[in-house]
Amino acid sequence: MPNYSGRWSMEQQFQAIGSGTWPSTSVEIEYLVVAGGGGGANVFGGGGAGGFRTGTLTGETGTAYTVTVGAGGAGGTASSGTAINGTSGSNSVFSTITAAGGGYGGANAVGAAGGSGGGGGDWAASGRAGGAGNTPSTTPSQGSNGGSGSGQDAGAGGGGGASAVGGNGSTSGGGAGGAGTASTITGSSVTYAGGGGGGTFTGTYTGATGGAGGAGGGGAGGVGMNGNGSNGTANRGGGGGGGTREYDSIAGGAGGSGVVIVRATRAAASTTGSPTVTTSGSYTIYTFTSSGSITF
Repeated sequence: MPNYSGRWSMEQQFQAIGSGTWPSTSVEIEYLVVAGGGGGANVFGGGGAGGFRTGTLTGETGTAYTVTVGAGGAGGTASSGTAINGTSGSNSVFSTITAAGGGYGGANAVGAAGGSGGGGGDWAASGRAGGAGNTPSTTPSQGSNGGSGSGQDAGAGGGGGASAVGGNGSTSGGGAGGAGTASTITGSSVTYAGGGGGGTFTGTYTGATGGAGGAGGGGAGGVGMNGNGSNGTANRGGGGGGGTREYDSIAGGAGGSGVVIVRATRAAASTTGSPTVTTSGSYTIYTFTSSGSITF
């Protein structure tokens, strides 16, 4: 007779002994893992969105599953006359599933690779390429490439989003951030992982302005002659917008922090990290905005 004491209640054990059938120890867990978005450059490239991963895994009761929520990357700091890249976002993890942080936006540089790639910079008539998305590679893809700088000393590339590449810069301004992807894991449709809009150098093309942030929390590129990039939305994994400037000190937007959401038809036995607990139909849903663990 197997000894499952401590896994089930005494009543369950007596019922199992009487019937000869032990309850299943497996649990189907649906997950959404979104990494932190990349920061925008202080002038030019928008940050890439954090990687977006969703699916189902089969877990075991009594096993603690680690949850890590990635921080958004910092925007390029304000520095008069100096082009400074943003920093890439941090990974988010649930069990064996890792979503990669979004790539930073490039100033006088290419955008960084990441869950979604950062937008490429644009300086002295030399457009820089956007960073590669879906890095490292996952199936299905966790994100998209960043857009490229215009090569006209004007608009920079927007950061890639979960479902669309970042827009290329032009003499009209920075490229738009790539669109994110909607999820209904909470019971409502919410869009995550939009790319940050590219910034621009307004000294050459005075009508140029920053690109729009991608749907799903992407920050917009700076607006006006000297505009800071907007931050990506917290817990959506959006990329930060690139700054837009003529000559003054401007900062890029920070990437939005990530999120981990899991749900199952069985309530968890315990959690750490203080997730928000909600229900939808037969599901109990756990939303982590900080790192912790969950045991079913």
